[in-house]
Amino acid sequence: MKGLEPAFVAIGASGSEGLDDIVELLQALAKPCPAVVMVVLHRPSDRISHLQEVLARRCGMPVAVAEEAETLVAGTCYIGEPDGHISLVDHHIAHLVPGAGHRLRNRTVDTLFNSLAEHAPTRTIAVVLSGALDDGSRGMAAIHAHGGVTMVLEPGAKDRGMQRNAIEYDGPIDLVGTARDIARGIESILSLARAS
Repeated sequence: MKGLEPAFVAIGASGSEGLDDIVELLQALAKPCPAVVMVVLHRPSDRISHLQEVLARRCGMPVAVAEEAETLVAGTCYIGEPDGHISLVDHHIAHLVPGAGHRLRNRTVDTLFNSLAEHAPTRTIAVVLSGALDDGSRGMAAIHAHGGVTMVLEPGAKDRGMQRNAIEYDGPIDLVGTARDIARGIESILSLARAS
């Protein structure tokens, strides 16, 4: 990963199963985090999310719902809401993709990851914590193919399709481990990037 700024940590998870893992990962990152953190959930667009409130109380960094054309700054966690279809334009500007159509309805994580693969692949760490089917795994493959870093939560007892698909079919994956292992891996990569 090149030492260009800003760096991105993009996290994809399931809205129903991934919250504890998101919190654990974000709590383990050093504060202030030297990267832009982006969280997007694989969840139906008609479900209400309380992710912002939960993370603001528990993760130890500023948390905001991403807004269209917002300049994303390091040290803040941005959430893709209400439909989860946040993407990146230019080098660090948020773009919100409408989630009303069937084409994007259930591809929230791939939307984010593919935009990062296009605009900032060598500055991106993509993380899959949980999720349904394969949403996110193709975007991870694109990020890895363009020089980014990919990490997946060890399925273990929580074997969920998105992680398993990423590990088995769309790899290679740079790190498979616990949320704390992933946090340590992120810290190591960001430290190396700052030093170069």
